[in-house]
Amino acid sequence: MKNKEYTALIVDDEPDILELLEITLSRMHIKTYSAENIRQAKLLLEQHHFDLCLSDMHLPDGNGIELIKYIQENFSNLPVAMITAHGNMEYAIEALKSGAFDFVSKPVDLKVLRNLVTTALKLSHEEETDIEQTQHEQESLLGLSPAIKNTRKKIQKLSRSQAPVYIHGESGVGKELVAKLIHKHGPRSDKAFVPVNCGAIPSDLVESEFFGHKKGSFTGATADKQGLFQAADGGTLFLDEVAELPLAMQVKLLRAIQEKAVRPIGSQEEISVNVRILSATHKDLAKLTEKNEFRQDLYYRINVIELEVPSLRERPEDIPLLAKYLLNKISTDWEIETPQLGSDTLNALNEYSFPGNVRELENILERAMTLHENNIITIEDLQLPDITKTTKENKSENEPNLLDPTLQEKEKEVIQQALEKTKYNKTAAAKLLGISFRALRYRIKKLGMD
Repeated sequence: MKNKEYTALIVDDEPDILELLEITLSRMHIKTYSAENIRQAKLLLEQHHFDLCLSDMHLPDGNGIELIKYIQENFSNLPVAMITAHGNMEYAIEALKSGAFDFVSKPVDLKVLRNLVTTALKLSHEEETDIEQTQHEQESLLGLSPAIKNTRKKIQKLSRSQAPVYIHGESGVGKELVAKLIHKHGPRSDKAFVPVNCGAIPSDLVESEFFGHKKGSFTGATADKQGLFQAADGGTLFLDEVAELPLAMQVKLLRAIQEKAVRPIGSQEEISVNVRILSATHKDLAKLTEKNEFRQDLYYRINVIELEVPSLRERPEDIPLLAKYLLNKISTDWEIETPQLGSDTLNALNEYSFPGNVRELENILERAMTLHENNIITIEDLQLPDITKTTKENKSENEPNLLDPTLQEKEKEVIQQALEKTKYNKTAAAKLLGISFRALRYRIKKLGMD
C-alpha cells in the first residue's frame, strides 16, 4: 500500500472544504483532482483512474446521490464517500443505500476523514476475494441452492461497503456467520470482529460494556475498562439480538454510531472510534418499532441495508451437503471415525421441517452420533419428533430416551447418576450409558456439567 501512488477525486464547490480535503490527502501522499460540479467530475472520471472519490451532497448542477449512482453504474469498484451537513443523517443514509462506501459530516473531523480514506484505499488496493470460491472453508455459508447462492452474492457486495447492515432471519440460520463473512471479505478483515449478545448483558452493565468506564466511576469499578466499541476500533462490532437492548441504552448507542465517538463512564472526554456496525435479531424489528418497543431512529440507522438469511426449509437441497460437513466436523471434534447416513435416514432429514434450522440439524446429528452403532446412523438414531413418536410410545418406562433434546434436564440427571455409580470414572460411566467415552465427554461439556 505504501509503494503505490493513490489518486483521489474531490467534488465540492466550497473553496474552504476543498482546500482542507486537498491538504489532508496530500499529507497522506495521495494525489488529488478537484471538480466543482457533477459535469466536471464525470469528465475527470473518464480521463483518469481514481482510487477514491469524496463528494459533497449539494452541488451546483445536482446532488451527490446522482454522482454515486453514475459511479456505481460505470466505475463500480471506485469507493465513494459522501460529505454531508452536520446532523443530516437522512442524506447520509440515502447515500449509503445508493451505494456510497461511507460518509463524513461537516465540520470535517480530520481523524474520522483519515480513517475513512485509509479503509477506502485498502479496499481499492486489495484483490476482491470470490466468496463462491471459499465456500469449502470451515467458516463459510455452505450450500448450492439458489437461495444461499443469492445470499453469498449479497454478502460479497455488502463487504465492500461500510453501511450498517441489519441481518434478519430465524434462530439457527447462521446470522453471526453471515456477519463474520461480511467482515472477512471487507477492508476491515485485518482488524477485530467483536460479537456481542445484547440480551446476555445485565441492563445495569450495558453502558459500561459498550463504552467502557474509568476507575472509581461507580461501585465495583476498580480499574479502567475498555468498552466493546474501543475493542472493535478499526474493525466490526456485531450486535446480536439487538432487539434486547434497553430503550435508555438505544439512545446512547444511536449517538455513538452517528458521532463515531464514545464517552466512557466517568470520563469528561469523548474517544473517536472507527467501527462498522452489523446487527441481527430473530425478532421483527419493524413491528417492535411500531409498538414503541424499539427506537425508530435507531432502527433506521442500523437498518440502512437489510439482509435476509434463508431458513433451512427454503433450501432443503442443501441438507445432504450440510449433514456431511457437520458429521465430519463433529467426528473430528470427538476424534472418531465419521459415521454414514443410510439412504432412508437422509430421506428422513430431507422431509423434516427444521424449525431450529442449521443449529437444530447440528444438534440432531450430535445426538445421533451418541446413539449410533456399527458406524451407521439410522432413522431411530435421529430421534426426529414426527418420525420417532411411535417408537417412543412403545418404549418401556425403564428405558428413558436419555439424549432427547427436549429432555436435557433428564439427560443431565441420568449422566449424573451414571457418574455417581461409577465414582466419577468417565470411561465406566460411558460404558454404563452405552456411548463412547468421547461422546460422554462432549455431552458433559455441551450440557455445562464440566
